[in-house]
Amino acid sequence: MVVKRVCIIGAGVSGLTSIKCCLDEGLEPTCYEQSEDIGGLWRYKEEAAEGQASVYRSLVINTSKEMMCFSDFPIPRNFPNYMSHSMILQYFQLFVERFNLMKHILFKRKVTAVTKRVDFAISGQWNVTVVDENGKEESTVFDAVMVCIGHHVNKHLPLDSFPGIDRFMGRYIHSREYKEPWEYKDKRVLVIGIGNSGGDIAVEVSRHAAQVYLSTRRGAWVLNRVSHNGYPIDIVISRRYLGLIPKPLLNFFGERQLNSRFNHSNYGLQPSHRFRSQHPTINDDLPNRIITGSVIVKTNVAEFSETALAKLPDCTTMKNDTAEKREAMAKRYMHSQRHTIQVDYITYMDEIGELIGVKPHFLPLFLQDPGLALSVFLGPCTPFQFRLQGPGQWEGAAQAIRTQWDRVLAPTRTRVATLPSQVSGLPSKLFSLLALIVAVALVLWVTI
Repeated sequence: MVVKRVCIIGAGVSGLTSIKCCLDEGLEPTCYEQSEDIGGLWRYKEEAAEGQASVYRSLVINTSKEMMCFSDFPIPRNFPNYMSHSMILQYFQLFVERFNLMKHILFKRKVTAVTKRVDFAISGQWNVTVVDENGKEESTVFDAVMVCIGHHVNKHLPLDSFPGIDRFMGRYIHSREYKEPWEYKDKRVLVIGIGNSGGDIAVEVSRHAAQVYLSTRRGAWVLNRVSHNGYPIDIVISRRYLGLIPKPLLNFFGERQLNSRFNHSNYGLQPSHRFRSQHPTINDDLPNRIITGSVIVKTNVAEFSETALAKLPDCTTMKNDTAEKREAMAKRYMHSQRHTIQVDYITYMDEIGELIGVKPHFLPLFLQDPGLALSVFLGPCTPFQFRLQGPGQWEGAAQAIRTQWDRVLAPTRTRVATLPSQVSGLPSKLFSLLALIVAVALVLWVTI
């Protein structure tokens, strides 16, 4: 039987997993990477290279390690729950080494064209043209092409949205060009956008600049990385049973919990959308910088001039403008440039899992292994759940689920504290009993 050849463009996280999946399915992958190494977005460089994703030096991911790891390759237990770009790259390197992927990657190769062959209707094959670092061009035939360059490669800088920007005499850059805060020492800085990058940059620069202004059209719900009892926030909220609770109720309690930390309205961050209607901003320090005046939150930029700061319009004009913008936001909310591929994690994973045949089914699993089933249903929906059955089943998945809390706690338990014997085991036993009662009640409720 002839082995199908697959071209993979890019050796970032999507490209690496694509190589492994091709090998798992008996295909022959060839990956072209235009830079000198793997990692894509997560390989830090001092300068932002054209056609390549870029991050800043201090970047720390906002997804915890148990939620972001590959489903058949847990992140080492001693790695911190929220990793820097360098540690993420280190994890990718371990993944490549474990599954021997490097031999399938050709570096310093830029794909310049992907075209259908003349007989495509019959063969389904593609011509892929590649240029190496010496300018030599070659074309190769493949049976399939996987484009894995990611959506952070090209910067989105909507200059048309900011009248007068061409007259502005100060310097303006996109976040992909930002690397370090030192050059903004004692300057007045405006950060436009309250996505995760905008929040991170505003906080970091505010420690050196004379003043930082953070401009946001819609506002945002701001989450802390550290949640109840010190656990990562996504480990706490990514639970299957929460999907059974009506969204209005989840929004009510979620917003109440977030506002108990700091009232978003009082901090100028109150969004018009509900908590679960858009991806929140993950930032531990933003409220602290706002309360000290280091960061001042402003509305959307109306206009730029050469050097002046614009004066506020009268109260009536501001109220009318606010009403118009809220109405416009309601109409175009789902078409926002920010988080253009954002999805609900569990719903999306279950939809894909159902198609592949790997979505975990709770009731059969409960009859087979009640303890594991409770961990799947009540615990965090980590990627290992999709390796319990079906294509790509991994025999270590169940054990990975049972030990995921150990890996969460391992990097922070650098000093082991001993609790009094009379209370050390009581909370966990009570929780286990309560979890069992809730699980059985929910199962009965769903099946009736």
